[in-house]
Amino acid sequence: MARTDAPSSASSSAPSASPWPWLGWALVLVLADQATKQWILGAYQLGDATYVTSFFNIVRAHNTGAAFSFLAGAGGWQRWLFTGIGLTATLFITWQLRRHAQQKMYAFALASILGGAIGNVVDRLQHGYVVDFLDFHWPVLAGLFYGGHFPAFNIADVGISVGAACLILDELLRMRKGSAR
Repeated sequence: MARTDAPSSASSSAPSASPWPWLGWALVLVLADQATKQWILGAYQLGDATYVTSFFNIVRAHNTGAAFSFLAGAGGWQRWLFTGIGLTATLFITWQLRRHAQQKMYAFALASILGGAIGNVVDRLQHGYVVDFLDFHWPVLAGLFYGGHFPAFNIADVGISVGAACLILDELLRMRKGSAR
């Protein structure tokens, strides 16, 4: 992830941006994620669901795996693997934010991923699983997912997904800008 369009030295004429606003955004995501998960843990038993609309339910699900419950039945070692990945990502993203805080789309993407990663690491350390509760379902998904239900997810997952989409968009825009020169 080498970023060559950022000022690389202290002698550069461009002002150096602070990573603190981006770290603040990550903190907002962590707090929102943890508050909603605490509400779910207090209000729902595992497997409970509340119908909200014809395509959305609030549920309580536990995910010991990764995205789409990858490795969920692996016997417990995956908790530490995914915790380690999350902690490594936290260090790398924090380093990247310090170096590239002036690149707004890139920094927003990284901070969103950071907030999501920390939110899910907190769950893994605290509970041994990630609490998921947003359940979207459509008949058109029935061929892909049981009963047309997309795997349940949480605010941290939204942060990670939005961040990943913004990273892709940022790179596409950066490549386009580079080819226009």
